[in-house]
Amino acid sequence: MKLTTIIADDEPLARERLRFLLSSDEEICVVGECRNGREVVTALKERRIDVLFLDIQMPGRGGFEVIEQVGLAHMPVTVFVTAHNQHAVKAFEVQALDYLTKPVEPERLQATLARVKERLASSAALSNQEQLKSALQSLGNGAKARRDYPRRLLIPGGRRDSFVNVDEIEWIEAADYYCCLHVGSKNLMLRETIKQLAEILDPEKFVRIHRSIIVNVDRVQEIFREGRSEGFVSLTNGQRLKMSRAGWQQLLVVTRS
Repeated sequence: MKLTTIIADDEPLARERLRFLLSSDEEICVVGECRNGREVVTALKERRIDVLFLDIQMPGRGGFEVIEQVGLAHMPVTVFVTAHNQHAVKAFEVQALDYLTKPVEPERLQATLARVKERLASSAALSNQEQLKSALQSLGNGAKARRDYPRRLLIPGGRRDSFVNVDEIEWIEAADYYCCLHVGSKNLMLRETIKQLAEILDPEKFVRIHRSIIVNVDRVQEIFREGRSEGFVSLTNGQRLKMSRAGWQQLLVVTRS
């Protein structure tokens, strides 16, 4: 992949010489030349630039002023090119990769380009690592969220409590501050609201098809629409349950995923 490059210098001959030297490197693509700091700032805003060869002293706005206006965080890899070496310390203070003095020698430039490529390769590797880390973390969070859904519910029963496997629940019916769990021939009362149960059960398996009904998707055999607003579902055991329009839409989303 070619590295997009800008040459910024107020001297035409200096720009021409640097462009000629850079042309020998097939990985470098000079996409623009700037005569002053204002043009540099504009160019950096218009497109992504990998490498900037920046003269320190230019009319109106010099190299240091360009960095101050653009901001270090938004600067490409920067190599200062200048006829004066007294600015070297300050150049490295603003995180310049290198500092070349005019006239630029081919051997010195090749060494600088090697450092430029190494810096960009390191940055790309770090970015890839961060992206991979973020992706793995997201997958881990997703897996953790799936594991958090309960597989069994505790049903209080006076002196004896019992457990019910969530997968065996066919449907759930709201009853004020309680819910009735329909499990085969059993009707089990649980002191939880239907909203609370909807929040803890796996939404890919249990869908609230009506304000008072949650259904186990695996137990749904048929879906019937009656008009535009309501309908009902038929379970594998023959039970028919009322279904709202919103419930119908949510059920379709889950069954199609």
